[in-house]
This record gives sequence, structure tokens and C-alpha cells, in this order.
Amino acid sequence: MDAELSAWESGGGYFNLAATGHRVFFRDFGAANAEPDDTALLMHGFPESSFSWHKVVEGLLGHFRRVVVFDLIGYGFSDKPGADAYGYSLMEQADVALQVWGQLGLRGGHLIAHDMGDSVSTELVARLVAGLLPAWFDSGFRSVTFTNGSMVLELAKLRVTQRLLLTRIGPVLASLVVKKAFAQQVRSAQGSDALSDRDIELMWQINRLGDGHRKTYLTIRYLLDRRRFEATRWLPALGAASMPIHLCWGDADAVARVEMAHHLKRHVCPNAHLTVMPGVGHFCQLSDPQQWLDSVLAFYSDAA
Repeated sequence: MDAELSAWESGGGYFNLAATGHRVFFRDFGAANAEPDDTALLMHGFPESSFSWHKVVEGLLGHFRRVVVFDLIGYGFSDKPGADAYGYSLMEQADVALQVWGQLGLRGGHLIAHDMGDSVSTELVARLVAGLLPAWFDSGFRSVTFTNGSMVLELAKLRVTQRLLLTRIGPVLASLVVKKAFAQQVRSAQGSDALSDRDIELMWQINRLGDGHRKTYLTIRYLLDRRRFEATRWLPALGAASMPIHLCWGDADAVARVEMAHHLKRHVCPNAHLTVMPGVGHFCQLSDPQQWLDSVLAFYSDAA
């Protein structure tokens, strides 16, 4: 494993989930006594990990006193169980997020999400709107920032491989994945040429831990949850939410196209603040970290 990834792991910690015993990796930056208004809670996407935030953590700490990241089950340094031990639903992943935050004594914060993390976050917002978050999370979400994720599935331009992974041949396809094919899929989703070979190499290495690259047919199941709950649960919750919402989108994304952000602003959460990042692709915080930071932090500066 690359030394940069080893250093990322050594700077973090692990704990076991109460219900399943699965091990979850997390990193907690800054002041442990920071108030929710000074805390950023980051949620990574597919096929990524907490390491996808490594270029922007320092910049976020220029605004927030505390930044918390972690690897969802099936990703990064966290356990990557088989189908017999974990369902990989968005509901389960939302439970993981709450257990991480509870373990760290968090009462709330500003939620910042990307890609699949957007979908996990919409489930958490739905629980907040319904009054179903745990009592210890009494400060809730001070705001939510969504970046480049397929929150309106009918508008997403899924790659062929993504579609095939959801079919009966998904396990076979995942078992055959090699680095070259992985890189092609990542570049295809990115939609711009700003993602470096090194970024993709490190993403590949961390995917291979625990044979995660052979379990993408499981981790991508979150798209099935989107089909089932998007229109009836998650989008209505965004419309009913009272906290500030930021839609921060790179307009070169080939999968979660910028039309999705405009649709959300027009039809789902019209009070949301919309920021379009010109020329920025899907893996926005990796490929264009400074523009991502400028766009995200401008929202908090304006809100203040």
C-alpha cells in the first residue's frame, strides 16, 4: 500500500459496530470540544473512501474547528463483508454514520456529502424531518451541502458497468475487474481530464483492500434504494427540511449531470443555495480541490 494511504490510516482509529461487530475506520481532525456550529461531518461516495477528502481537510479546518470523516462499510479501511453479513442498504449506512458520530460524542454539525454520500445524507435528513434521529444528536444538522451525486436517478447517466453490476451477472463482472477497467470507469464518470493518474491509483489501491474491488456489485446496491425511496421518502424530506441546503455541483460531471442540481433547485428544494463549479467533474474534491473549497466555504461565509 502506498505510503500516503498508510499515513492516512495511521492518523485515524477504528471501532466495532454494536449490532454486527464490523470494524469502521474514522479520522477526527481539530478540536474535540468544538460545538456543532463549528463541526463539519463529511460523507464520501462510491467507489471512494474518507481518503477522498484528504486534499480539502486542511482548508475546511480554516473555517471549522472540527472535521470528522469515516469509511462506510464496504469502503476504504472499514470492513468489507460479503452479502451474507451485510445488506449494503442506504438505511444501514445511515445507521453506521450515526454510530460513528455517537462514538465520537457529536451532537450535530454541518453535513457535507458527495456522490453516494448524498444518498445516505438524504436518509439522515428524512429521519431528522420525521423526528427519528437519536436524542443525543439534539443539535441536528446545522446545514447540508450536497455535491455531485445521483439524487434524481432518472436524470443520471449511469455507466454501462454500473448498470450491469446491478444485474445477475454483477458478481461475475466484479470478480473480473482489473486496474485498467477501473481507471476507465472512473475517468468516464469524471467527465473532465482534471483527475490525475495518481488520484486513480490511490483510489484503486484503497478499493482493493479486503477485496473491495470484487464487491462493487454489493456496494452499488444503494441505487436500488434510490429507485425505491427517492420519490416517496427522500426528495419530499428535502423539500420539508428547514436547515440551509447547498447544492454545489461541478458542471462537467458525466453521470450526476448538472441538470440534476437545477432540477433539485426548481422542483424539490427551491430555498436551497445553488453553486455551479464550471469545468469541474464528478470527483470534484479530488480533481479541483481549491475550487471545491472556495465554492463550499463561500456558502458558509454568506450564511454567517
